[in-house]
Amino acid sequence: MRTLILSAAAAAIAASAAYADGHSVVRLTTEGAYPPWNFVNDNGEVDGFERELGDELCLRAELNCEWSVNEWDSIIPNLTSGNYDAIIAGMSITDERDEVIDFTQAYTPPDPSAYAALSADVDLAGGVIAAQAGTIQAGFVAESGATLVEFSSPDDTIAAIVNGEADAVLADASFIGTAIEANGDIMFVGDPVMLGGGVGMGFRESDGELRAKFDAAIQSMKDDGTLNALIAKWEVSSQW
Repeated sequence: MRTLILSAAAAAIAASAAYADGHSVVRLTTEGAYPPWNFVNDNGEVDGFERELGDELCLRAELNCEWSVNEWDSIIPNLTSGNYDAIIAGMSITDERDEVIDFTQAYTPPDPSAYAALSADVDLAGGVIAAQAGTIQAGFVAESGATLVEFSSPDDTIAAIVNGEADAVLADASFIGTAIEANGDIMFVGDPVMLGGGVGMGFRESDGELRAKFDAAIQSMKDDGTLNALIAKWEVSSQW
């Protein structure tokens, strides 16, 4: 185990050194399954709000970046192990996550989470509520008194209410809206819930210099209005 830990640390240090010269590739990863934030399009390419945002941030930071996708439940462990250099995946900034990785400033404000169900009279307080595992929504449901059922992917949470495995699902309102457009049988129900501290990019704690480059690029997009324009284009959040 100690050897594995030392190997992961060495990989992270090597990665930091590799992109410090400004010529090597900075590896960005996203989930690729959470439209409109991020998804894989019909050409097999990463797409969505965060693809467009990430490309612009890399341009402003004068970094050569490449994209990959990683399942949500292992996205932080694989970052800390050195498999890629940054997470840009609709990840809300929380104290728990901040103990393991470092975040940039938020690139979207805290935004409502929303419930969806097949009917308006669903019992949100005492029913069975689906959420993606490892999300702030799952944590909220677990503490709410309702019965939480967790799924590994966002699409599985939607399938759970369609198939009768859950009474409702709780997720980011923008994702729920996209799911409703794709499936006319489900609808928004209940009141929105404010969770998290906004969405930011995640980095290894040893990569402060790289994080600072992206932080500055995010701020520049806020200052010139292009970040708000991008948020409005993809309808992922309220604006700054």
